[in-house]
Amino acid sequence: MLSFEQILPETAGEIRYILHDIDDTITNGGKLTAEAYSALWKLHDAGLKVVPVTGRPAGWCDMAIRQWPVDAIVGENGAFVYYWENGRPEVFRHPSIPTEDVSEKLAVVRDACLKGVPGCRVAKDQHFRVCDLAIDFAEDEPRLGFEAAQRIRDIAVSMGAEAKISSIHVNIWFGKYDKVSMAKLFMEKIWKVQDFHQSVLFFGDSANDEPMFAELPLSCGVANVRPFLPMMKHAPAYVTEKEGGYGFAEATAILLQKRDVPAR
Repeated sequence: MLSFEQILPETAGEIRYILHDIDDTITNGGKLTAEAYSALWKLHDAGLKVVPVTGRPAGWCDMAIRQWPVDAIVGENGAFVYYWENGRPEVFRHPSIPTEDVSEKLAVVRDACLKGVPGCRVAKDQHFRVCDLAIDFAEDEPRLGFEAAQRIRDIAVSMGAEAKISSIHVNIWFGKYDKVSMAKLFMEKIWKVQDFHQSVLFFGDSANDEPMFAELPLSCGVANVRPFLPMMKHAPAYVTEKEGGYGFAEATAILLQKRDVPAR
């Protein structure tokens, strides 16, 4: 695997957008580290557009777009994007979100998962969600292994739902979207980005970030992605030395330092 310096383009100034997961990518032990939050501000102050791409719920995304130094946020694994326009937050919804109410279908999937995988439970942030179901296997106690997460995912998929495993939850929804398809759609349609693959650098930490790792040549996993690599067909181009928010800050420092060096 190449060093982070080697995967950066010759002119790091070609990177104009930083996309990143939240949980265990800019957090450690569930907390947003001072180093990671400072890194977000440094990226913002350097003129880069910063976009968290997360499985977290709409309620959390509303708070983040208002209070963090970010320009947009992709929530619930691609269901929507909150973004700034004309000095206020706006929302862009994925066109494949079902127009009918799917709460009853999600409730059936929920009950099957809770019955089929003892110890799993509905995520505590479920009340703040608008499009998906989150089953907690590792955020709160009892923390279950990834084998349990895979069983939860398999149950959901067998019932016709989409499902992705994060480092803490299995996110389940109806609709043909994911993080990468929504990020690309939003950036091309709303921000008119024409060079998505050349101008975006993505940071992630788990298997549900694999679509981003597969799509983007400029991708970076924080060190705690390593346990997920055996279950992934597409790994990040680079993995940091440090975990979580410390790894994010590590790679951010390298990027910003290289941007300050004139191209040869």
